[in-house]
Amino acid sequence: MTGAALDQYLYLLDEAFEGGRWHSLLGNLDDTSAADWEWIPPAGSRSVRAIAQHVGECKRMYENHAFGDGKLSWNDFSPDLTGTRTRAIQFLRESQERLRTSIAALGEDSELLKPRKTNWGEMKETRWIIAQLIEHEHYHAGEINHIRSLRSGDDRWAHERSV
Repeated sequence: MTGAALDQYLYLLDEAFEGGRWHSLLGNLDDTSAADWEWIPPAGSRSVRAIAQHVGECKRMYENHAFGDGKLSWNDFSPDLTGTRTRAIQFLRESQERLRTSIAALGEDSELLKPRKTNWGEMKETRWIIAQLIEHEHYHAGEINHIRSLRSGDDRWAHERSV
């Protein structure tokens, strides 16, 4: 059993990851087509695949440095780790579970105030690290949504499409 604040952070982390179609990371990956997967917008530099891999890698890096041995580096990841959407979702689920398990293991809300190491070496409160991961998830879910809209040729809001 965790504290009320820890429970809330875990809830928000889960919602950002797979809480719904419109705002969660997995919701935005759910029906990504093969054509969308590697497409890079004009003047852009990131595909949906690259973003999915980045999010999974960040989950692993933050978890390892804040809760683990802190030895994981960006060079430890294979550039083709998420070659297919199926593999990417598997990697993301594994990364989410590892992160979630470490946060749940904190046990008490007082642990949220404890400084922990970030993957760039700076010490930050645990709650700050968790909040960054939640925000990071939402940011990239929106980025994926936007790339898919650009790829489809219809970047209008849903309410504008019926007009």
